Amino acid sequence: MITLFTNWFLFRHNHLWKSLAVSSLGGIMSKYPKYCWIDHLRRISLHCGNCSSTRIVLGIETSCDDTGAAVVDETGNILGEALHSQNEVHLKTGGIIPPVAQQLHQENIERIVQQALSLSGVCVDELSAIATTVKPGLALSLGVGLNYSLGLVQKYKKPFIPIHHMEAHALTVRLTDSVEFPFLVLLLSGGHCILAVAQGVADFLLLGQTLDIAPGDMLDKVSRRLSLQKHPNCSGLSGGKAIEKLAQQGNGLYYKFKIPMERHADCNFSFAGLQSQVTRMIEQKERTEGLQEDQLLSCVSDFVASVQYAVTAHIAKRTHRAILFCRRKCILPQKNATLVVSGGVASNQYIRKALQIVGNATDTNVTCPPPRLCTDNGIMIAWNGIERLSAGLGIFHNTEGIRYEPKAPLGIDISNQVKEASIRVPTLDFTSDILKY
Repeated sequence: MITLFTNWFLFRHNHLWKSLAVSSLGGIMSKYPKYCWIDHLRRISLHCGNCSSTRIVLGIETSCDDTGAAVVDETGNILGEALHSQNEVHLKTGGIIPPVAQQLHQENIERIVQQALSLSGVCVDELSAIATTVKPGLALSLGVGLNYSLGLVQKYKKPFIPIHHMEAHALTVRLTDSVEFPFLVLLLSGGHCILAVAQGVADFLLLGQTLDIAPGDMLDKVSRRLSLQKHPNCSGLSGGKAIEKLAQQGNGLYYKFKIPMERHADCNFSFAGLQSQVTRMIEQKERTEGLQEDQLLSCVSDFVASVQYAVTAHIAKRTHRAILFCRRKCILPQKNATLVVSGGVASNQYIRKALQIVGNATDTNVTCPPPRLCTDNGIMIAWNGIERLSAGLGIFHNTEGIRYEPKAPLGIDISNQVKEASIRVPTLDFTSDILKY
């Protein structure tokens, strides 16, 4: 009788439980008293043998430089999570060195997975499946997560769910918000820049992607070239975060950088040419001010604000075209369509404001996962595992032949159809709104 009441209560009050879990996103239940009544009820529900049929997935993420693990159930409760960031190490080396990232993953994965399980109060035997990022990413990093996961799978005889890293970013929003398929998704990160329509779990239409480097990669390189780590306000910050912080005191229209691909009526992106523009301008300013390469420019705030503006304007215009294309082709609803913005660079508030302007102009709802879930983490991998488990897609009971894939497309590529549509995008005025934090 107590168990029936417990399950009924948790089901009826799932919205309260989810809000408590998502609000902390990192400490999750550990921030509440050990014998908190809701934690006590959850543990009764989870540990009553076969009384509860709730499916639970362990997610493991090692695609780049963060070692993450989380335990999530099918109703979206984040039961436990742990994360080890390598950011401090890579800041000192001036960028990610794959063998170093691999070694750090190897040193931390056991601890991180066990910490997530311990916080969740769930043992491996109680898991419904184990989900792990296998593509795309750094080969050496992916290998660590896959090898460790397959060891668990074989030891405990659990189903295995290989995860596409970008699919996980795209679906994370469904953990925190009621977002129904189909929706447009913009994935911005250090390694990717993708516009796609999510028609369902594992069902994507690719509208456009970066042709060279990703925005996060470009911002990190510009930050290193400007030696922003030496700025008193940027110590310990990643390149993109340092640029965003300094840009708050700068004028984004002070320097005129050419917006990439203005004459290309498609949804692809390019940041390599912009990076070259920026590098030439830095060299010119250093000569003018008589500075060495590792010295800070006097105009650094205006400079990085102008770089951020150019990156943002490029992203916003391609996204605007994607919305118009989807409306024309009836891929998205004619009214109240949804644009989901996710990935590490999506935590940039300046870029979010620009995309909100696009949303307002096109009657599109713009939504983003919490910033904490935009960067790489185990929660999004576990949730993607839940989504696939619920849909009955990509679940393996025999892991023979499963390999990691450093490069992997997302969905069916229809970018040529976007190009053939040759949609002109109206000019939007960002200057009065977006330049104000």
